[in-house]
Parts: sequence; C-alpha cells; structure tokens
Amino acid sequence: MKRDGGEGAQGGALPPGFTVGHWTHPDRRTGTTVIVPEVRAISSAEVRGGAPASREVDLLAPWRTVDKIDALVLTGGSAFGLGTAHGVVEALAARGRGHPTSGGPVPIVPAAAIFDLPLAGRDDDGIPVHPPVWAGRSAYEVASERPEWGQVGVGCGATVGKVAGADFAQPGGVGAACLEIGPVRLGAVAAVNSLGDVTGPDGDVIAGCVAGPEVPRRFDPERLTEAEPGVASPLENTTLVAVLTDATIDKVGAYRVAVGGHDGLGLAVRPAHTRFDGDSVFVLASGRADVEAPGAVTADVLAAAAAQVVSAAVRHAVSVNR
Repeated sequence: MKRDGGEGAQGGALPPGFTVGHWTHPDRRTGTTVIVPEVRAISSAEVRGGAPASREVDLLAPWRTVDKIDALVLTGGSAFGLGTAHGVVEALAARGRGHPTSGGPVPIVPAAAIFDLPLAGRDDDGIPVHPPVWAGRSAYEVASERPEWGQVGVGCGATVGKVAGADFAQPGGVGAACLEIGPVRLGAVAAVNSLGDVTGPDGDVIAGCVAGPEVPRRFDPERLTEAEPGVASPLENTTLVAVLTDATIDKVGAYRVAVGGHDGLGLAVRPAHTRFDGDSVFVLASGRADVEAPGAVTADVLAAAAAQVVSAAVRHAVSVNR
C-alpha cells in the first residue's frame, strides 16, 4: 500500500472515478453531501448504530435484486433531510442515468442523515430548518474530484463528544482518505456526528467532550454507570461512512467491505455503535480499475484495509479545520 508519509492513508483524497459535492446552508448549520460514481457502482451497506435515519438502505442488502446505485446522499436535517435524495434522482434522470426498466431509467440513490436539528434551529412556521429537496440537486451539480472538507455539506452541523451533553461537544465534520492497494484504490468519506470522542492511533482524543471530570458522562467505564437521562439523548448522533473503490467486487463482497469499514469506526470513535448512534457504512465499487486479473485484489483484502482508511477519514473530518 502506498501511504501518505509512510504512515497512513492520504487525507482528503478520493479514488479515481468518484466525485463529491456539497450544499451548505448559507446561514444555518446544516447541509448535504452527494457522492457520485463515474459509472453505476456495485453497492451494499451495513448499519450497526441503533438509531439510523435512511432511505433505500434495505435495497442494498446482499440478497436484494438491484446491485448498483447511481449516487449516495449523506445529509443533515435528520428525517427531514432525506428528501434531498429526490433532488439527486431528478438530476440523474435528466441525464438518462439509472436502473434500466420498461419505463425508462430509474436512478437509485440511497441516503442517510445525521441529526443536527438543534444547531439549525426552526423557521418562522416552527419547522426544523433542514436541507430542501433542491439542495441535493445543487450538491450533485457541483460534485468535484477535489471538494472542500470539514464543516461543509453534511458536516456543517456535525458535533462530536456528546457523552456529557451537547454543551460540552466539539465540531465534527466531513472528511476523506484514500489508499493504494496494488493496482486499485480504496477510499472513504466520513460524516462524523458521534456521541463518542474521535481518537488518534495512540488513543489520545483529537476532538471530543471538553467537560471536566466532575461532569457526569454516559458509558464511563470507571464509574460503571450511565449518567442521568438527558445527558445523551437518543436519535441525535451518527457517523456515516462511504467506502469507495475502483476494484471489481460483487454485492456480497461489497457487504464484507462494509463490515470491515465498521472496524475503522471502532478504532477512531470511542464509544462507537451505541444505541444513540445511527452508524452506517456504505460501499461503492466502480470496477473501473485497470486490473489484468479481476480477482487479484479480493473483497477480503479490501475489507482488511477498510478499517485503516475509514479511521483515517474520520480523523481527517475533525482535523481539517483545526
């Protein structure tokens, strides 16, 4: 593997054949990020968090019929923001992209959302401010091989380290990382809005809870108890990851890579996969790499490397603006 500085994945980089676009609310802390493969990508996913907000994720199970997607949406706005996927569907349909049917191409665009409603506020009608449907199309249309990272798009309203409550959290964000594995590339995009702290390879906290030791926390192993109700509210945290590769794998292989990707969350987020998080890992495989023997880089190899690239993307998300 080729590594940045000989130590880890290259932060902020994407595999060839993938672009990323953001729409960021002009004056509220919420936004949307769209990941677009150059060609329809084999895709699967695994959800381990207890509180996901998503659209069409069940379609990605290895036993479902449709095996390719046209784009992936990671959005703020909780369930309100999932409508941004429809804006991407319309943009793709206008270009003739989608799953072939007798009625014409139907774009397949799964989506998952983070909870950023307290930071975004409410509008004059009392409705939580969230990315509108057209924001998905806007993000799609500006997708680039070199997007911005940090507190943009889905990362705009993200926070981390909420084990003692939101008042003691630090900014999260959206980040990326990429590795070379022989002739293929393996990358990850991570939107980090976690209950837990983000830690480095040495276990030190990069971004997380800033409360003093006198403040009660959830999941404190030294106290062997949870804090009072309200310290960490359910449904309000999530780390969303898209693992991207130009390798050739099938849908079952993509699912195995998603499983490996969750190991990266366990390395970089402490604690991860709680019942208060919607932690989800998606995999998109374009199969566009120039590989003489398609099976030379197997799904098992990619799954083993996924932990490294996912943990690097999570750390990049909270480090890029620091």
